[in-house]
Amino acid sequence: MRRGHDVVCFVRPRADDGDRRSREISGLPEEATVAVVNLADPTALARDGFAGAPFDTVVSCMASRTGSPQDAWAIDHRAHLNVLEAAQQAGVGHFVLLSAICVQKPLLAFQQAKLAFEAALICSGLRYSIVRPTAFFKSLSGQIERVRQGRPFLFFGDGSLTACKPISDGDLADYVAGCLDYASCWGRILPIGGPGDAITPREQGETLFALLGRPPRFRSVPVALLDMVIGGLGALGRVVPSLADKAEFARIGRYYATESMLVLDPQTGRYDAAATPSTGTETLLDIYRSVLNGSSMPDRGEHAVF
Repeated sequence: MRRGHDVVCFVRPRADDGDRRSREISGLPEEATVAVVNLADPTALARDGFAGAPFDTVVSCMASRTGSPQDAWAIDHRAHLNVLEAAQQAGVGHFVLLSAICVQKPLLAFQQAKLAFEAALICSGLRYSIVRPTAFFKSLSGQIERVRQGRPFLFFGDGSLTACKPISDGDLADYVAGCLDYASCWGRILPIGGPGDAITPREQGETLFALLGRPPRFRSVPVALLDMVIGGLGALGRVVPSLADKAEFARIGRYYATESMLVLDPQTGRYDAAATPSTGTETLLDIYRSVLNGSSMPDRGEHAVF
């Protein structure tokens, strides 16, 4: 909207809140048009979403809320296909997709679902921009209160197994909006991180303790613990289907505990911080300082390992 575009926001209905509540909690400015749309229903998508109006671009930030295999394929893939097909029928010329950098090494159902839609979009004939951000600030903010209460900062291994260039919601949103205007972003897969050097979990903890003026205290959690949980839930999941999803959630946790959110060099199989582009001005230090000074904690959604 700051760039002068007319914006219509399709908001998915929430089963527990109804359409009215979905509008209220969307957090969108009053100037934006909000349409509550069931994106799993192609008929509803055409009727309540596109509604015969002309659109130039679709920007999709949609993702499954849980990451479970069923939800991932229903949302990250099928619902996105519905939007793509409706966009083509409506004459849309450009599709901007918010994906994820972790699809470079797809070991999980939600990553495979995202890649399947990326491939469909690339083959669709529409101009596309596929944005793959690194870690979000909210993903790295879960231990602020824990540390403030005097407890140790938790990490897997020695705290240096992984690294990322975290990016704020605002900086990412500005980058995504820029994909509408800059030809350099068209027809490309675009990994993107925030400003500054890559940071490890140990460095995140050191930053928090420094802001609080306290000596660092850490506690290591062995990765093998996650392996035991995954093995147990996986075996039980063959008998109790609901436990199969819990096993997948544990696999998601292990993935983020052991894989960096940086560009993966296909030649060496190693993550490369120098090859991971940066944008924006907000740093993780800024959000830590803001929360410690009284701002509300970022909403971390369905998943939280720590």
